[in-house]
Amino acid sequence: MSFYLSFKRLLLGNELPTSAHAEERLSNPAALAVLSSDALSSVAYATEEILMVLVLAGSGALGLSLPIAFGIILLLTIIILSYRQTIKAYPQGGGSYIVARENLGLYPGLIAGASLMIDYILTVTVSISAGTAALTSAIPQLQHISVGLCIIFVFLIMLANLRGVKESGQIFMIPTYGFIGCIFVLIFSGLFKQMSGQVHTSYPDIVETNPLTLFLILKAFSQGCTALTGVEAISDGVLSFKQPEWKNARITLLYMGLVLGAMFIGITYLTQIYHIVPEEGQTVVSLLARQVLGNGLLYFILQVVTLFVLLLAANTSFADFPRLCYFLARDGFLPRQLALLGDRLVYSNGIIFLSCAAAFLLIVFKGNTNAIIPLYAVGVFTSFTLSQAGMVVHWFKEKTSGWKASAVMNGFGAFATLLVLGVIVLTKFIQGAWLVVVAIPLVVSFLLAVNRHYKYLSDRLSIQEVAPRSYIFREKTEAVSHPAIVVVGQLHQGTLQALDYARSIADEIVAIHVDIGTTDREKLQQRWDELAADISLVILDSPYRSVVSPIVEFVKYFEARYPDALSTVIIPAFVTRNWWESLLHNQTSFFLKSSLRAKKSRVVTTVRYYL
Repeated sequence: MSFYLSFKRLLLGNELPTSAHAEERLSNPAALAVLSSDALSSVAYATEEILMVLVLAGSGALGLSLPIAFGIILLLTIIILSYRQTIKAYPQGGGSYIVARENLGLYPGLIAGASLMIDYILTVTVSISAGTAALTSAIPQLQHISVGLCIIFVFLIMLANLRGVKESGQIFMIPTYGFIGCIFVLIFSGLFKQMSGQVHTSYPDIVETNPLTLFLILKAFSQGCTALTGVEAISDGVLSFKQPEWKNARITLLYMGLVLGAMFIGITYLTQIYHIVPEEGQTVVSLLARQVLGNGLLYFILQVVTLFVLLLAANTSFADFPRLCYFLARDGFLPRQLALLGDRLVYSNGIIFLSCAAAFLLIVFKGNTNAIIPLYAVGVFTSFTLSQAGMVVHWFKEKTSGWKASAVMNGFGAFATLLVLGVIVLTKFIQGAWLVVVAIPLVVSFLLAVNRHYKYLSDRLSIQEVAPRSYIFREKTEAVSHPAIVVVGQLHQGTLQALDYARSIADEIVAIHVDIGTTDREKLQQRWDELAADISLVILDSPYRSVVSPIVEFVKYFEARYPDALSTVIIPAFVTRNWWESLLHNQTSFFLKSSLRAKKSRVVTTVRYYL
């Protein structure tokens, strides 16, 4: 084993066979940690975002934080009930992209998909920066290296997710439940001190810099709606649950809503009772904890678990972003590499792409949570609205038992989230929300461009119109002078040309195809018999989803079978019109030729098909 593979196994663990996929499902407690950490952790900064807006109107306006929080909880209830309907209707996973595309059409589906992609990247960015802020609040000496800490945390979470869904769930359960426990300790301790008459603080005199207007209140509401990001993750990740998946997903979603609502209201109420005012370099939760718990061990435990859960909040995106990319890649709107399962049965390429995008934004915004927050929530509420509108259309199409009540619920959800989306865009547009408003159509344009390329590729390589061929079967001679292997990825025009080349140079030909679990063997064999019946087709199983390894092993066996002849390995490859289009493909031929060179195969020929 090479040093690279040994190091990779050390970091990520041994490869998992495709048959182990069912074992990599999550129990409800583990799923709550993996898929709800974003929503649950938002209580660490959602109240702060409300207060940072209200404080502009002076200390008298800070009392509005609690009514605003109750409004957000009402919206949370609507969204939770709506997504429970979605999970029931789409038991195989009802993400916003799928629901919107199936019921509203292609463009609404792509808008929902693009919105969620942007939101997931921003979720990682906000969570990591907020987690780092919690650490630097407790240890101010670290503030000058906050960006470097952010990048390190992104790398560590990426590594944990590359190890697999089940293992990441086990890793993240302790911090998530530790955070929930510490927040409730903080809430109950604060309430106890209040009831025992130990609260004697009052708001300091704050100079009013903005009048208290409806616009300011709506802005505070929109800032607080960051508490609702991540709520859709359970609906997107239904297939991560153990069977029965949809029932477990609905139960977990309900528990998440109850826990999130209780923590958010509790924190907001205590900040009002203890007259907490946001300060530079200190989070609101940190300020509250100092007053309630003091500066002792409990305070530092709370800060540490807050740090960890905010970092793990990013894990919601790591769980759902790769799956969303899989659906888009499967439908031909993203590079096909994003549809491939990695060694540990996760979509590794999606995880790595998300990590790089988040790290880039952290560097651009210098790890400043408050600079990133204005961009946040636009994408998620866009997807909320399209998903719920799509469900209304779904119920009118299906008209199953109780469909009218379900349609009303989803319709109300669509209206409420559309209203909030308008508020968010209106109040945050100048602060930076315009970037997301512009980015969504740009991402949709990119998705459509990728799809156009794949359609063009499919048309050029199609063998749909190729009539069945008949060949004169050559008699096999005892002495084979020139054996050849033709690698068959898919049966297309490029493959047919490679087979014709093999016939022209070889007296013994075998074609090989690797099945990574996605091949329709009966259909492939039937079409093969029509177009290349004179050449035998060997289908190689690949339980670990590697294309290169089974081919290299077969070539080794084949060359040993004919030791006195030079065997030729023929690899069909299509050549794209533009260099950047080649990035949309897996580069299997490149990696295969590199591996064959390492194994000292002497004759490797590429038959190019120009698009």
